[in-house]
Amino acid sequence: MIDSQTISKIMSAARIEEVIGDFVSLRKRGANYVGLCPFHDEKTPSFSVSPSKGICKCFSCGKGGNVVHFIMEHEQLSYYEALKWLAKKYHIEVVEKELSPEEQQRRNDRESMFIINEFARDFFVDTLHNTPEGRSVGLRYFQQERGLRDDIIRQFQLGFSPEKRDELSLNALRKGYSKDLLVKTGLSVLGEGGSLYDRYRERVIFPVHTVSGKVVAFGGRILKKSDKLAKYVNSPESEIYSKSAELYGLYFAKQAIVKMDRCFLVEGYLDVISMHQAGICNVVASSGTSLTHGQIRLIHRFTENVTVLYDGDAAGIKASLRGINLLLEEGLNIKVVLLPEGEDPDSYAQSHSSSEFMDYIKQNETDFIRFKTAILLKDCGNDPLSRASLIQDLVESIALIPNEIIRSEYIKECSRSLDTREDMLLKEVNKRRWKQAERNRQQRDLQQRYQDYRLQQTGQAAPAGQAAQPDMAPPSEEVPFPTEAPQLARPGNGTADTPPQLPPKQAANSMHDYEKNLLRMIVRYGERSLFTEEDGHTVSVLEYIMEELQIDQVTFSDPCYRKMYEEACQHISDPNFVAERYFLQHQDSQVSLTAAELVTDRYELSKIYLPEDNDSMSFRKKVKREEDMLGELIPHLIEDWKYKILKDKIKEAMQQIKQAQRSGDNQAVMKWMTTYRDLRETEKVFAKALGERIISL
Repeated sequence: MIDSQTISKIMSAARIEEVIGDFVSLRKRGANYVGLCPFHDEKTPSFSVSPSKGICKCFSCGKGGNVVHFIMEHEQLSYYEALKWLAKKYHIEVVEKELSPEEQQRRNDRESMFIINEFARDFFVDTLHNTPEGRSVGLRYFQQERGLRDDIIRQFQLGFSPEKRDELSLNALRKGYSKDLLVKTGLSVLGEGGSLYDRYRERVIFPVHTVSGKVVAFGGRILKKSDKLAKYVNSPESEIYSKSAELYGLYFAKQAIVKMDRCFLVEGYLDVISMHQAGICNVVASSGTSLTHGQIRLIHRFTENVTVLYDGDAAGIKASLRGINLLLEEGLNIKVVLLPEGEDPDSYAQSHSSSEFMDYIKQNETDFIRFKTAILLKDCGNDPLSRASLIQDLVESIALIPNEIIRSEYIKECSRSLDTREDMLLKEVNKRRWKQAERNRQQRDLQQRYQDYRLQQTGQAAPAGQAAQPDMAPPSEEVPFPTEAPQLARPGNGTADTPPQLPPKQAANSMHDYEKNLLRMIVRYGERSLFTEEDGHTVSVLEYIMEELQIDQVTFSDPCYRKMYEEACQHISDPNFVAERYFLQHQDSQVSLTAAELVTDRYELSKIYLPEDNDSMSFRKKVKREEDMLGELIPHLIEDWKYKILKDKIKEAMQQIKQAQRSGDNQAVMKWMTTYRDLRETEKVFAKALGERIISL
């Protein structure tokens, strides 16, 4: 079997638009891509790919799912064969083996570490808002010194760690959390005599989230001036956290990045938070470290366009140039903005509006090669050796660009700006690219020899014609995926591991349609708050639906829908449950494919026309999002479904009456007549309720 950590690496590295782009010509349409469906003949594109959700869907033939489903269907491969196909494409080593007890324990530890981090986040947030120390120190810092609004503080789950040496550790131990795992996550430090003390005491806390929203680490900033203590303390590397593989703020920024098709890259936590508060949400931070390949690949999953924001610190800019070289190497389009002297993204966002900030960016952004040329020219002056070094530096950057046309244009630009022969620059660029290709070949050969040696030592043999690939994927959080491939029936050929199929299309207004509409609400919005009761209890979408269905003992007739509903109900008390993420990553391929079907939108917004003032003939266009209408939409869907069930029961009662009359069973006739009469009375109540709706669609 393929262990789940390797599957997680594969899913993290595989960009669905890139994989599908190998088979389908895609073009951008809004936040998504569209193309001609590869699964049936068509002339008008109906095949949509969503990079932010990682799913695809044909709105004509219905085929779709995540990137593994696509490869299974297109290449007619099994689940594990499709994973291996993707692993080979992204140079990820796949070693199949059974998990040992130690490996199973490690997997359990990883899951427990995520849970402990969630507990710590809630502890820090509660301390910030609900303790005198948190409010007077931490909240005062965020609100008065940094000018952050309460909604932004809560959105980013900012917190405060109290001054007491071991308050978090003692709370965690009282809750039953493992002492060893508290140390492994970095929340606690093991002192002399085996006692624990808190790593972040008396600091404001910045939780670090994965791209799917799990808390993997924390950053703590001290507020007191001290020569002995570091200004920032961050979580150490662990089984769930690799600093080089995470970008601060990406979880909150990914949708805006896809929508704007651009990512702003800054340095620190507060740069990200202040820009969000200013209304600029497509921003992430490298958290004070040099950019890594893993971080860049995360950005590349959502856009090819990156704008790097620098403050006026020349030394800091020069130290960051290497990171931009990595961006060029990954094929990203790089722009650079230098903020006014004395300003950084945090301070500039605090003192300017969103429109002013964006206007400044548009007026001052420049491509990286021009920016680098200008920065380095200031230092070299007219010294020939310095200018030669500058040219070599620029050649090195241009040689990293994979697109030949873009390289050619930059060579021309540098030739003009540096008054240097274009053919000489081209020759140097080609020489650098040849050397890099040779180094890559030698590295692959070395890795292949090492892999062959490992296989010989374990007594295994590599498949014929299949070379082992280096593991180039960054570490990532563990995502649960199937441990066994689904066995589906194939007509006339027993069972085979084939791509899962969605239920066949039903007739319009069938029971299947009503069930699908309601399950779609659960998958997309199940954990969201629907309303708050008088006693302060918040009722979620899932909780409301479950209570409504239990009243009339209604359940789903479709087996897959029923399974998904029952699993969602089992997680109703789990504060970390996110229905869409849970079902899209479900270990049952049929469930994950159904979830992909349910969350796929043909249109990103519905246009709803409402009357203006009291003039029914005068209309204005007003756009309402579905998620803003849940309070009226979900009760209607439940009522419609129940009404459909009632109508079917009335139809069944009529058929039973006719059948009893034909057979001469008067007792059965009377029984079914009574049932029919009761159902008709209930129907009147439903019809009255449905008729009193104010329909705005």
